[in-house]
Amino acid sequence: MKGRLPGQNGYNKAANYCADKFREFGLLPLSDSGFFQYFYVETNQILNGSEFYSILDKKKINYKLGRDYIFRGFTGSANFPDKKTVFCGYGISRPDLGYDDYASIDVRDKVVIVFKQQPIWRINDQNWGSGSPREKAALAELNGAVGIIFVSSPNITSPQSAIGSVFHGEGIQNEKFPQLHMELAITPDFFSGTEFTLSELQSIIDSTKKPFSLELPTETGINVATNYLSEARTMNVVGFLEGSDPVLKNEYIVIGAHLDHVGSQGDEVIFRGANDNASGSAAVLEIARILSRRKEELKRTLIFVLFSAEEQGLNGSTFFVENSPVPHEQITAMFNFDCVGHGDSLQVGNGFSCPVLWSIVKNKDKSGRNVVIERTWNGGGADATAFHNVEIPSLYFASSYSYTHLHKLSDTPETINYMLLKSLVDLAIESIVEIGGKKYKKENIVK
Repeated sequence: MKGRLPGQNGYNKAANYCADKFREFGLLPLSDSGFFQYFYVETNQILNGSEFYSILDKKKINYKLGRDYIFRGFTGSANFPDKKTVFCGYGISRPDLGYDDYASIDVRDKVVIVFKQQPIWRINDQNWGSGSPREKAALAELNGAVGIIFVSSPNITSPQSAIGSVFHGEGIQNEKFPQLHMELAITPDFFSGTEFTLSELQSIIDSTKKPFSLELPTETGINVATNYLSEARTMNVVGFLEGSDPVLKNEYIVIGAHLDHVGSQGDEVIFRGANDNASGSAAVLEIARILSRRKEELKRTLIFVLFSAEEQGLNGSTFFVENSPVPHEQITAMFNFDCVGHGDSLQVGNGFSCPVLWSIVKNKDKSGRNVVIERTWNGGGADATAFHNVEIPSLYFASSYSYTHLHKLSDTPETINYMLLKSLVDLAIESIVEIGGKKYKKENIVK
């Protein structure tokens, strides 16, 4: 399914499979569009034939896609050889704060290398801005650069590997401006001809709170082809099981997970997203299958939703809430499952915001399997956020080590703890049956 990227055939294939399962389980559609709730998103397909290399002292080093670097999900197309390369710190231009990584260096017709993260320090206690890849890329292009290479700040506690990501930020897509994220391991190829390591450069900038941009002795070549669409149709998959009580069937429990992932880059680099979030999607399907055989126990109606475009910024769940097929005040609770298959225990977020729901889940867990850790938080989380924001009590289930393989090629079915996933499904079913009965009353969100 090629990484289930919204707007692409792989995601559509997954969505059709899930709709067929809903139909097989006896769920009913909530709209005239059948089991699909359509909306539109940006999408960007990265095609075969990419290349990235450096040249230093006439020595050319070719890098391997998926090992040494990953293209940003919304990279533009480009094909250029042997461009001069410059380091531009954090890639920030804030003249109002007396800080500008581009002020003292000419980046025209060059490739810039910048830290992916923002500084952890501030000037005059002012925020730096979003620091999104699209924002930093647009600034580099505005200053005349022809491409941008992101690298994780080496001095932070846990530098981020190059990962697949379609979280790009606001702004207009530049279809001719390449963006990639390279691994820290290959940065010496770019900086060894200078007096500084990348870590030393970060230390200089952070300690002085002043830019320290410099031209590198390295040349860079990038070749990437993409197919960008500003509006591609995608869909949430939605079905319901009607409650058995003539009154309470007009109250609803939403059970959701996002179905999408971050796609692929050519035919060889495919982000399979087993834990993120095939695990949550499989949990929703299994809960639907089992509870479709226990409908008489459910007084309230259950709505099952597989969201699209979570990876772009919770787009699918936000669209569902803003275009809800039922009134918000009639949604009693929401359970969200995201990255629930890796590790040895579960955490349930947003428990402080809806303590009654949280206590039901904890009590069910303690009476049987003891897989839920005590830590929780408030304020939503992942696709539960949109529901929390409109005062719907929502819990966010995730495994305790859910981000070990986050957006990496290693997020494959072999990493899934299937016994943990079964424990999650059993716990969710017991909790939903209780919440779906007469005893539970919709609680007020605790701020």
